[in-house]
Amino acid sequence: MEEISLIKVLMVLAAYLLGSIPTAVWVAKKFYHIDIRQHGSGNAGATNTFRVLGKKAGIPVLIFDIFKGWLPVFLFSRLSGYETASVAYVNFQLIIGAAALLGHIFPVFAGFKGGKGVATLLGVVIALHLEASLVSIAIFLVIFLATRYVSLGSMISAFTYPILLFLFFRPVPLSLIYFAMIIAIMVLFTHQKNIERLVKKEENRVKFKKIKHKM
Repeated sequence: MEEISLIKVLMVLAAYLLGSIPTAVWVAKKFYHIDIRQHGSGNAGATNTFRVLGKKAGIPVLIFDIFKGWLPVFLFSRLSGYETASVAYVNFQLIIGAAALLGHIFPVFAGFKGGKGVATLLGVVIALHLEASLVSIAIFLVIFLATRYVSLGSMISAFTYPILLFLFFRPVPLSLIYFAMIIAIMVLFTHQKNIERLVKKEENRVKFKKIKHKM
């Protein structure tokens, strides 16, 4: 029993370390010789990478940030020994997902100064509940394409996720709905500056500008 508990603790730690991989920071430093946190919005995430460095850097950063949220939730839950779809199984998924998300926001490999976690959160929720995630993604795309505001689309889709779970995809464990609600609040918290700029009509729309590649 103690050995199994230790393995699960190591899985949670591994999820945090995987989430801590600062994709945007490393890509910007390796190939563009800059600290992405000193350009654009100052955020070490996929959106700012698109804005500052363009699609060539932004796409791989986005894909990996999603992957590092999805992989530990998908993989470690299946290695946990819990019966699939049981309450204990889902609760362990939530713990793993939270660890990966905290890793992205507070990465040990980048001085605990990371991104807002939206892409990694997307990977987590896809692993938790694919159908509700796809609907939330569709809502995000509609809002983003209509406004070009990633922040607005992210916040609205984050709030949509728990509503979808509660109204259209039951039965699901209450812990999953509570987790989704906490995540929605957390997304609001990490987007405080964006909200202020949106209210003042000063929020930047995504235009995918990029700086020159330095050899």
